[in-house]
Amino acid sequence: MDFVALEQKIEKAARSAFIEMFDKHKSEGVYCFALYSDDGAMTVCPSTNTTDFLDNLSEKEKEELAYYKFEPAEWKYEMIGADKAFNEICKDLRTELEKNDFENEYENNETFSVFQNQLYEVCFGVLKKLKGEKFFKKIAGKDIFLIFSVSEYEFESDYLKNMISELNNDAYKTEYLNWMKTWAG
Repeated sequence: MDFVALEQKIEKAARSAFIEMFDKHKSEGVYCFALYSDDGAMTVCPSTNTTDFLDNLSEKEKEELAYYKFEPAEWKYEMIGADKAFNEICKDLRTELEKNDFENEYENNETFSVFQNQLYEVCFGVLKKLKGEKFFKKIAGKDIFLIFSVSEYEFESDYLKNMISELNNDAYKTEYLNWMKTWAG
């Protein structure tokens, strides 16, 4: 797979998705943006959340506020934004996986692992680049929480800490790292 071309597609889609979501939902208090994938490396999707969503959680959900604040799979606008562009990216990924006959990504398959790691690094790299350009801050007028996440997959603790540190300001970084300390194991 041409990961340089893929990175360009993901960057363009991420820019479009954030602008679209911010324009539609800025009155709701957009505070974050994520790219996320799955452990089968078949998808890349955006996710956005708002402070209004957090304010309207049930009392039981508010007991786990950090989870709802920082976990993209729980955000209000999951898989929404630049839909056509992200659908094309997902189609490209599935085509590549089928072409390389990655039938069972859960088996010990070094070729799949390399592909998966490259995809994840591209997504993380796109967010780092956009943050470095102050893209999100220029649109939102403030720092927002950024993360790359993968469903049904756990990053090594040090990798996750590094990602959070590179993508976020001190307030978000401190809050997230303190939340990590509460995780079992």
